[in-house]
Amino acid sequence: MTENISLAETERAEELLVGGFRVVQDVNLYRFTSDSVLLSRFARAKKGDEVADFCSGCGIVAFHFYALHPELKGHFTLFEMQESLSRLAEKTIALNGWENFSAVCMKIQDLGAEYRGKFSLVLCNPPYERGGPENDDPHKALCRREISVCLQDIASSAAFALRQGGRICLVNRADRLAEVCYTFRAAGIEIKRVQFVAGRAGTKPYLLLAEGVKGGNPGTEILPALSNEGSVGGTL
Repeated sequence: MTENISLAETERAEELLVGGFRVVQDVNLYRFTSDSVLLSRFARAKKGDEVADFCSGCGIVAFHFYALHPELKGHFTLFEMQESLSRLAEKTIALNGWENFSAVCMKIQDLGAEYRGKFSLVLCNPPYERGGPENDDPHKALCRREISVCLQDIASSAAFALRQGGRICLVNRADRLAEVCYTFRAAGIEIKRVQFVAGRAGTKPYLLLAEGVKGGNPGTEILPALSNEGSVGGTL
């Protein structure tokens, strides 16, 4: 692990709590929540996976997924449109000495031909709240709300970037299940696996985790619901 990484006054190198790695966050920017950890645990790794992280923020989903699956030898590409967050990802990559990661500052809608059919797995914890910025800080609003990227953008970008048979794993609101299924089907991706998340056992789910397969056949496995109470922290 490299120690000579220059951090700004508001930046912190915090423990990832798995694999002995650390992640750089800025106390003034959007900090990752339990959604990201739940997604990285839900996604399944396959040998030789070439992984993209859409709407990656500081990169936490890809970093945590890799920490859970250190046997993966493929490359990870992190796509984030906000330069301030992409820069944090670059610092985390340098801090941990990872040579199989790269951070790309761009909108997923602008993916070029070099990314067509490149990936076998896309991870995505996108903005999934509807509406404008309201009273949110503009940088945080872009992470929370469908201002610059919507579900259809994610589905079409995933269809472009995935190989045939490639998977996308994403988070969204539980009450948007139907929208997730028909939006991805329209893009040629079939939702094959769904797991709901509730705040505590016996309560109404507020979140869904979904895995879609490009060119997959119809049929969806509904996994037992998760309770977020006490199992994964809130904002870390």
